[in-house]
Amino acid sequence: MAVCTDLEPYHFSLLSVSLSLCLSLCVSLSVCLSLSLSISLSLFLSLYHCRSLAGLKAFTGLEELVVDNNLLGNDLQLPRLPTLHTLTLNKNQLTDIEALLEHLAEATPSLQYLSLLGNEACPNQLVSLDKDEDDYQRYRYFVLHKLPTLKFLDTRKVCKTEQQEAEARGAFMKVVKPKSSDMGAPGDPKSESSSTLYTPLPRGSRDGKNHKGVLAKCRYIYYGKHSEGNRFIRNDQL
Repeated sequence: MAVCTDLEPYHFSLLSVSLSLCLSLCVSLSVCLSLSLSISLSLFLSLYHCRSLAGLKAFTGLEELVVDNNLLGNDLQLPRLPTLHTLTLNKNQLTDIEALLEHLAEATPSLQYLSLLGNEACPNQLVSLDKDEDDYQRYRYFVLHKLPTLKFLDTRKVCKTEQQEAEARGAFMKVVKPKSSDMGAPGDPKSESSSTLYTPLPRGSRDGKNHKGVLAKCRYIYYGKHSEGNRFIRNDQL
C-alpha cells in the first residue's frame, strides 16, 4: 500500500485550476503549491483517509474544497481561506457542531455552501435512527445562526423563513448532551443512586429478589359515604 505524506512543489500559471489528488492513503496532507494568476481553484480529497488538512496553507485562493469520506475529527483546523465558498465534509468523524461552526466562521468568512451529512454532528437518520426531522430542523437553525452567509446547507437551499427563524431563535436550538464524565461508571453507587427513580418503599422492599412483605391491621374501615364524589351519585345508581 502506497503512503503519501509529502508532495513535491508544483508551479501553476493557469487561469482556472481544478486539482484532484489521487492518493491511496493520505494520513497528513502536506502540499506546497505556488499558484499565480489563479482565478478558480477546486480541490477534491475524497476517500483518501485524511486525518489532517494542515497542508492547505498554500491554497490561499481556494474556492471549493471537497473532503468527503475521510477520517477528519473534532481537531480539524483549516487555514484562513477568504475566498472559499463551497465546503463538503460528508461522512467524516465530526461530533462537536458548535466548535466546528465557530472555526468555520473564522476561517471561511465567504462560505455559502456547506454539507455535513453522515457526521454525528449532523442529526439525521443517516447517522442515527432515533433522530427525526425536528432534530434536523433544529440543527439547521443553529448552523444558520452561526454561519449567516450560507445559501445552501446539506441537500436543501436556505429559504428566507429559515434565515428569519435562525436569527430569532437559532442560538437556542443547540442540543446539549451530558458529558460522559458526569454519567458515572457502571457499578458506581453514586451514579446508580442518582439514576434510581424515587420510591416510598423502604430499602429492603426495593430489591425484587429480596422482597419483604408487611402485614398490618387497620382500625378504620372506609365505606365511602363521606367521599365528596359520592354526593352526586343517587342510591339507584349504585
